[in-house]
Amino acid sequence: MTKSTSTSFRRLLVIASFVPALTAFAQESEPTQLTPYVVTTTRTPIAVTTAGSAVDTLSAAELARMQLTSLNGALGSVPGAPTFSSGGPGAVTSLFLRGTNSNQTLFLADGIRMSDPNTDYAVVLGGACLGACDNLEVAHGPQSTLYGGEAVGGVVAIRGQRGSGAAHSSVAVEAGSFGTIQGAVTTQGGDAKSAYAFSAAGGHTDNERVNNAFDSATYTLRLDHRYSESVALGVTWRGFLGKYGSPGAARGWGANNPDNTESESNQLATIFADLTHSPTLTSHIVLGGQDRRYVADSPGSIPPVTVVTNRRAVLDWQSTYTANEQHRVTGGFTTELNTTRNTGFGDINKRQSLLAFFVQDEWTPVKNVYLTGGLRRDDFDTFGQATTGRVTAAWLTNQDHLKFRTSYGTGFRAPSFLDLYGKSPYYVGSFYDTPSRILKPEKARGWDAGVDYYFASNRGTLSATWFQTDLTNLITFNFYKFPGTVENVEQARTQGVELAAKFDLPGAWKARFAYTYLDAQNLSQSARLLRRPRHSGSLDVWHEFGRGFSAGTGLVFAANYRDVDAATYDPIDAASYTVVRVYGAWQATKQLAVKVRLENLLNKKYEQVNGYPQLGFGAFAGVEWKF
Repeated sequence: MTKSTSTSFRRLLVIASFVPALTAFAQESEPTQLTPYVVTTTRTPIAVTTAGSAVDTLSAAELARMQLTSLNGALGSVPGAPTFSSGGPGAVTSLFLRGTNSNQTLFLADGIRMSDPNTDYAVVLGGACLGACDNLEVAHGPQSTLYGGEAVGGVVAIRGQRGSGAAHSSVAVEAGSFGTIQGAVTTQGGDAKSAYAFSAAGGHTDNERVNNAFDSATYTLRLDHRYSESVALGVTWRGFLGKYGSPGAARGWGANNPDNTESESNQLATIFADLTHSPTLTSHIVLGGQDRRYVADSPGSIPPVTVVTNRRAVLDWQSTYTANEQHRVTGGFTTELNTTRNTGFGDINKRQSLLAFFVQDEWTPVKNVYLTGGLRRDDFDTFGQATTGRVTAAWLTNQDHLKFRTSYGTGFRAPSFLDLYGKSPYYVGSFYDTPSRILKPEKARGWDAGVDYYFASNRGTLSATWFQTDLTNLITFNFYKFPGTVENVEQARTQGVELAAKFDLPGAWKARFAYTYLDAQNLSQSARLLRRPRHSGSLDVWHEFGRGFSAGTGLVFAANYRDVDAATYDPIDAASYTVVRVYGAWQATKQLAVKVRLENLLNKKYEQVNGYPQLGFGAFAGVEWKF
């Protein structure tokens, strides 16, 4: 046993030693809560206690309690989902779910894909807020059988929830360090027939560096109407607008640029229908579109302005046949048409169409045993076809408190237009380099095995998952050719352990904990994959003191990972970091709340990406009025 492995094992033992005490504490008498349901792992609503996949959820209420408004901050509390930002709020941000690359994690927004090989989410992840009615789900492991390409490491799904209850609204304003001022509005209401929900948030911050200001607006809208017992229709609209001063690295070539800026508009809209054909047959249909425009203004560079536009049209139809309580089959198709125009490196102007068919069987052969199996066939007009499959199993025991689960799935990532058709004086896509050899999609095989313990009255969960993902046909740049090109040559493996805990404790305490041990290796080069921390996690504890006062504290940490030096471009050991935050609120009346939060409480000087400093200590205060 190596020294690092031995240290990690001792840490796991220390964590495990707290489990008995936490179990006893959490099982004291408290009011019963409803069992949460998830959608992402099967495309159909299921109780989280029956899911065979590892899945994490964060509700709008949980995010509001922890005063986490950004998508980036919310993902920090999910095991196995570390994010790395190239600067302050608004900077390009990467996600390495279970150690896979950023472009190997699929983002869904209101049921349609936000990302594909040509449409990234790095700017949205770095700057967008979650709406006051948004629910966040993260499904771990290959999910291509349900969602197609890019779902290699898993799926991050954002869904605007249906409005409910009597009409109610809120307005919030916050100001603080770094010249920050931001606000949010929300309104919602609904009954069995009609519902609406709208939220918007945004503002301005200077951040700490010169030419590093960030202005943004995030907004979501959902409208629902039930026309009859068999027909319900709805629409959603989700948008992000951001402008970011982008000075580059703080050291090295091109550092501290006073003129560079980046801006993005990302709009997604859907029209959806829920149809009940019979008591046993239902359908869910989504017609959606996405329009993204990214502009990088870099005076002195060639070209000085880069414009990337992505447009996507989607039709997704799924039907579910429920034979009985033990057997359900879901099948359907997805068709997409997307275009990409990139005036920068590669000079891309291409269109791609996709047609995919999928089927999934959910079966309960005996009580408390839940099985799923599925297949999918994707057909792209640019590179060909890909077939993926997935199976899961879950066994709920010990009076429905203990669940054993396992899953196995395959995934793929399609080549991008740049991989296939890019063209510049120093680079050509594989189509021009070797027309007779079509670039293959990156492929993955992943499995996991885990155990979940559910406390009485749904007061909390303990989870542990052991996972491994093997990746082949990785697309890599060939430096030995001129002009350079890309080829399918590399292999990689990511494996590790995810631990998670969530408690609603007696005495108005709440706690969340996440920890991941990750070993991510490039097998072709016998080297560690970059920005995959060996140890990462988060902790959040909150307490309601009474008389309207509440407070909480949280931390995130990452340790033992490799990076590239911003000045020399040499591989280096990155510095570990732990960042602490404190937040509190006073509910002065039923309508008025006063909130404060202290970010980076210990004023930690750290960089998630080498050369790009994160913000120091910041203090923020605000008020929220509900009516």
